Amino acid sequence: MGESEEIVLCLLEDIEDPGSRELSWGEGAWPLQFFAVRDGDAVFGYVNRCPHRGHPLNWQVDRFLSRERDLIVCNSHGARFRITDGVCIAGPCPGARLDPVALRVRDGRVVARARDLREIKRPAGV
Repeated sequence: MGESEEIVLCLLEDIEDPGSRELSWGEGAWPLQFFAVRDGDAVFGYVNRCPHRGHPLNWQVDRFLSRERDLIVCNSHGARFRITDGVCIAGPCPGARLDPVALRVRDGRVVARARDLREIKRPAGV
């Protein structure tokens, strides 16, 4: 697989608008766990790891957004993050940021480059 090869992660229509979808990439015991948030034709990606405690943000599959679907929520401690840049605006870690995952929409598909996915920091020991 080439470093610039684009990986198709899902179809844009597979994500509610607004909505979110849990994704993973890689092989072995520790694939990269991340998610996509859709807002119209735009998609924002983040590693599924809370900057406050380091655990996954969601408790239920594909459930990352507030009831109003305007913020990303950590379901453990209630931190709220902006969808567009992943900055925490409320909760125990104000100003902290979710680790971004570069996603694009191409021909109705949500894609990422293999090189970008490989370069994402993994938790220590992974």
